[in-house]
Amino acid sequence: MPKSCIAVDIGASSGRLIRSTFEEGRLKLEEIHRFSNRMTEQDGHFFWDVDSLFQEILTGLKGTAHRFDSVGIDTWGVDYVLVDKDGDRVSPVYAYRDHRTDGTLEKITSVMPSEKIYEKTGIQFLPFNTLYQLYEHARTRPQDMEGAKHLLLIPDYLHFLLTGIATNEFTNATTTQLFNITDKRWDSELLEAIGIPKSLFPVVVHPGTVIGNFKEGILPENDAPVKVIAPGTHDTASAIAAIPAVSEDFAYISSGTWSLMGIESKTPICTELSRQYNFTNEGGVFDTVRVLKNIMGLWLIQEVKRLYKDRHSFAELVRLAAASEPFKCLVNPNSNRFLNPANMVEEIQAYCGETGQAVPETPGEVARCIFESLAFQYRDVLKKLRSVSGKEINRIHIVGGGCQNEFLNQLCADFTGCTVQAGPMEATAIGNLLLQHIALGDIPDLKEGRKVVLESFGNKTFVPSDSKTFLPHWDTFTRLP
Repeated sequence: MPKSCIAVDIGASSGRLIRSTFEEGRLKLEEIHRFSNRMTEQDGHFFWDVDSLFQEILTGLKGTAHRFDSVGIDTWGVDYVLVDKDGDRVSPVYAYRDHRTDGTLEKITSVMPSEKIYEKTGIQFLPFNTLYQLYEHARTRPQDMEGAKHLLLIPDYLHFLLTGIATNEFTNATTTQLFNITDKRWDSELLEAIGIPKSLFPVVVHPGTVIGNFKEGILPENDAPVKVIAPGTHDTASAIAAIPAVSEDFAYISSGTWSLMGIESKTPICTELSRQYNFTNEGGVFDTVRVLKNIMGLWLIQEVKRLYKDRHSFAELVRLAAASEPFKCLVNPNSNRFLNPANMVEEIQAYCGETGQAVPETPGEVARCIFESLAFQYRDVLKKLRSVSGKEINRIHIVGGGCQNEFLNQLCADFTGCTVQAGPMEATAIGNLLLQHIALGDIPDLKEGRKVVLESFGNKTFVPSDSKTFLPHWDTFTRLP
């Protein structure tokens, strides 16, 4: 029988279990369970309900009527769980949008220069990196550190609950800004600087590693062992693995709550220029490096949709945006004020007013402002990618849920001058499943796997127009704070 794998793919707003089979050179997918995920607020802090996430995973696994050979889990990066010697959590699980790390970056860089941190880790400076979270955790809740045996990133913790085996997977470990990207190990000097013992971190495994089998009692009715295989547990690493590229000279945008834009490299790019541009060097699958930049992506429109009481679907907001006046106003999507504001619509309106622009009033105007601003941000990052890498990039692959936004795809093509290829939408789950099928011997390597993705799911091409009417507004965008 063909082997069957299950990808557990959890994002900031939802999770799903997708089952695959590999037959006649193609992947066939079936969604078997979907559930919601959202930060909870308590006493002014934001947390994840990881116990609820694990119960949803079990519900999905027990609900499938089909046999399966393996499971792999991917989530977002940087957030972590502390467990004691008995495997129990010792504290709530903070969410990266929590404000406890406001100002912490400056505290750390006063102890160790940012140039040195970047040289070691290659990771961009974002206020929610694990480095800063752990510093605040140890400072405000030292009892948690005293009781902890392991620090596990979110997908590693969920793998631990399935197997009883504590590991940290490479692609997600690199997002912490605590992992030495050159030496491929936890950096002792950085850990010492924030007072965290290196013994807290278990062994690092690479994508495609069989962590172990389900421990007893997970699926008592299952008559065969189920392997837990580490995919690229950072969701972007899995999404990039699924890019249906036939050549190496491309940029990508993994488009979802965040827009992660970058290139795939054989080596880190930790130059002074890349530090100034705040590019990150995260681990990829099969010894690649994801040289990329985080862009505050569709989180902005997700919040707008929520604040309009979900009266408009995402597709309707796209249609309203396309029908609205172009270039009425723009924002800097990466401004920290958009990370987790009390009201996204009001924050966008206030920004436009403060910068002397027209204030967007209707849902369509707000949506158009977001999409044009994101496309200009893509243009900006592309120019910088070309500069730090020396690559002449003329093709952009957009994968993930955001690739369905054809209006934004065309704006991206127009503003960057690149051919855009959109798809697959389920890239993260597909990349997760690819790594499992490679580990099980169904697919020989990543190159062949990407051909399988193209054959199985295809993509849609967007060609840049000849119009340069956006150029005056590009100048406006580059001057925004």
